[in-house]
This record gives sequence, C-alpha cells and structure tokens, in this order.
Amino acid sequence: MINEISTTLLITGGTGSFGSAVLDRFLTSDIGEIRIFSRDEKKQDDMRHRYQALYPEHSRKLKFFIGDVRDLASVKSAMYGVDYIFHAAALKQVPSCEFFPMEAVKTNVIGTDNVLTAAISAGVKAVICLSTDKAAYPINAMGTSKAMMEKVIVAKSRTVSPERTKICCTRYGNVLCRRGSVVPLFIDQIKAGKDLTVTDPTMTRFIMTLDEAVDLVLFAFEQGVSGDILVQKAPASTIGDLARAVKELFDPENRVSLRTIGIRHGEKMYETLLTNEESAHAVDLGDFYRVPSDKRDLNYDVYFSKGDVKRNVLSEFNSNNTRMLTVEQVKEKLLSLSYIREELSAMGLRP
Repeated sequence: MINEISTTLLITGGTGSFGSAVLDRFLTSDIGEIRIFSRDEKKQDDMRHRYQALYPEHSRKLKFFIGDVRDLASVKSAMYGVDYIFHAAALKQVPSCEFFPMEAVKTNVIGTDNVLTAAISAGVKAVICLSTDKAAYPINAMGTSKAMMEKVIVAKSRTVSPERTKICCTRYGNVLCRRGSVVPLFIDQIKAGKDLTVTDPTMTRFIMTLDEAVDLVLFAFEQGVSGDILVQKAPASTIGDLARAVKELFDPENRVSLRTIGIRHGEKMYETLLTNEESAHAVDLGDFYRVPSDKRDLNYDVYFSKGDVKRNVLSEFNSNNTRMLTVEQVKEKLLSLSYIREELSAMGLRP
C-alpha cells in the first residue's frame, strides 16, 4: 500500500497547489519518504521551512530534488528507490499556452514521456498522471497538449507489464482556489474595491475542491487498471453564479458589481470530462467513470469480427449536463475551504 513505512512517493511539480494537497494528505501518514521534484528552488525552500514549522516531527520525511521533467537525466536522478509517482508537473495556464504552444508540448507531452520512461526503467510500482477536462475535445494549446499527454500515457502503459509498473491517468475539472483559479482573483478585486470581471456569466465549469481531486488520485492508485483514464463525477456552476457566491461572502455591503469582459484566448463555453466516444465503453463506478484503454494492437484484421455493434448507454459528460450547483451550494463548497475561511477572517467577516 502507498502509506506503508517503507514506501517512497515522488511528486513532480510538488510545490504547486495540487502537489501540496497530496503532500498534506500523506505527510502525517506512515509513509517513509516523500520526494518533491520541481524546478523552482525558491518554492522548494519556502515549502521546506513551512513544513518544518508546521510538522517538525514529520518534515524529515521530505526530500527535495531540483530538476525539470523536460530533462530526462534530472528525472532519472530522482527516481532511485521510488515506489509511487504522482505526476503533477505541467504548464496549465490556457492563455499562456496559446502564445507559447511549444513550451506546453515540451512540459506536458515530452515531460510526461520522460517521467514514464524513467519510472519504467526504475521499476516504479505505479504512476498516476494528472490531466484536465480541457483534454476532451480540445480547442486550445493547453488542452491539445494534455490530450497528447493522455495518448502518451495510454501508449506507454502498453509497453510494460502492469505487474511491473501500473500507469493511470486522472482527468478532473476546475479546482477551487488552486493556482490559476478565478476565485482568488475575485477576492483580490473585492479587496481593491473593483468590479468582478466575468468572462461570460453563462459559461459553465466543473467545480471541485483540492481534497476531492486528491480523492480521485488515491482512487486511481488503489483501483485503477494500467492504461485507465479515471474521471470524477463533479458538479458544475456558471461563472456568473460562482462570482455571485464569492461576492455575497466577501462583499456583504454590495460595494462592487459584476462586469462582463468577454471570453479570453482559447476558452470554451463549457468543459467536457467524458467525450461521447469514450462514453461508448466507459464504466460507471458510482462517483467515478473509468475509461479503459483499447488493448488491441495494430493487427486490426484479427479483430475484424469483433467490432462493437452495441454501444454504452452513457453519453458525453460535460459541465452543461452534470448536476448544477446553486449560488448557496457554491457558497457552501467555498466555505469548506480553509483558504476562504482565513480570507474572510482576515477581512473581519464571519464565515
């Protein structure tokens, strides 16, 4: 199991919000060692000091490796003795990737291939890679690079026995208050007395917390089959309702308004977590969908008589046809986050 005393976990992009959430989940467990692999020495130093202060009895488990997933040699240097990998390193800012698409390819596609190559070579037991709803029916560079990343993951899983290295992918929607989330921007705008800038109030996005996203990763570690893409059944909200929820919490005196500014580079009106094509063979697991990989090889004539004439009853799962949260439900989800409660307290507002 992943939390055994002798276990070593490597988190790529470990200084990011998602990597930190995984670290928080495992640091106080019985796990033997957690390695943080990232390219930002300042963030690593800040994290080291923060966890030494918060968890002095557990911080010795933390080991830091400076490197870049784009560089196979630096990845290999952090891989010795690793049992499990959580691959979170990525370029994920949609507008930035639109202007620098090759940088997205280098990190999201080539970087993932490097991590998997090194993991297989080192005999790592399981690798869970993070993807995004933008990889389903991608229209922007970030989503396209993540879609290619998923193809690399599935293809790589075919090259190694799952008994040696299990490789899975998790696909999730917007994570509240994560780096890149619009919620901290809304809060900063309210603090500055500025109107909340909304791209399009009718635009919908999946809504989940970091803890819920980590649950998906743990489910993949424990229940995923090599080559799987695992999807969480997340609820959604319109951007307008999300902005109104933040405003009602942080601006009870109604000092600011909502201002529509239009869609940015590469944005979609709604996001998809499960495509119509994937739905044809997806497995409903209650809180999750499992998309098994196609185990056939290139000798298609062998499978000619085994073509599917029936398809699954599932259909595309997107942020327009999932369960929609009301403003009050969005507020409730926001208040479950320590970041939101701390910000409210700092502003002298009661949660």
